[in-house]
Amino acid sequence: MNKDQIKGTAKDIAGKVQESAGKIIGSEEQEIKGLQKQVEGKLEKNIGDAREAIEKTVKKVTNP
Repeated sequence: MNKDQIKGTAKDIAGKVQESAGKIIGSEEQEIKGLQKQVEGKLEKNIGDAREAIEKTVKKVTNP
């Protein structure tokens, strides 16, 4: 697991918490911010997943 995957997962979880808190307190603004944070987190995790896949492929090609 690389830093982008970890940061992305953490940001996604934080966004879910923020969205839920927004629903509880009736703040649409907080719900939207939470959803935005979730999207950012998922994108960051996907970047980390892609980086990891590329690194594994490069290792396979350079070390058959």
